[in-house]
Amino acid sequence: MSGVRATAILLGGGAALLLSLLWMPALLPLASRLQLLPRALLSMASGSPPFRPPPASGSDYVPGSVSAAFVTCPNEKVAKEIARAVVEKRLAACVNLIPQITSIYEWKGKIEEDSEVLMMIKTQSSLVPALTDFVRSVHPYEVAEVIALPVEQGNSPYLHWVRQVTESGSDSSTALP
Repeated sequence: MSGVRATAILLGGGAALLLSLLWMPALLPLASRLQLLPRALLSMASGSPPFRPPPASGSDYVPGSVSAAFVTCPNEKVAKEIARAVVEKRLAACVNLIPQITSIYEWKGKIEEDSEVLMMIKTQSSLVPALTDFVRSVHPYEVAEVIALPVEQGNSPYLHWVRQVTESGSDSSTALP
């Protein structure tokens, strides 16, 4: 394409405009693909706040108010202890343990490979800092992995349940819908 552009510039004036218009249809598929990029990605690139879609009709869920946090642990015993504690403390509604993941990472200048257990923790986004502090206080790693991603969409009754269970004053007998 750069050769065509150079040719158009050399032709000058009206010829350059004509050639540009002739190449416009070739650019349209690219433009339509750009429109398919997630708005959040585009807003990150522009520095503006992320796009928040309005709640679905009939839903009172606020996109991003629930998060999925991920923590890796050295074994199932540690993962279960942390999982039980965060649920008991209402820092999480639910924790899934995914065993036997392989993590490859650089640590202190060396490439390491370890078998770990991945915890997938569902919580309110507002509780992520407290969840992080708690995990760091009980985790055996020098630097515990605690990362969280906001949940933009999902099963509304489930997302409502996550918020209800993690409310400090909620009833401890709350059952999954």
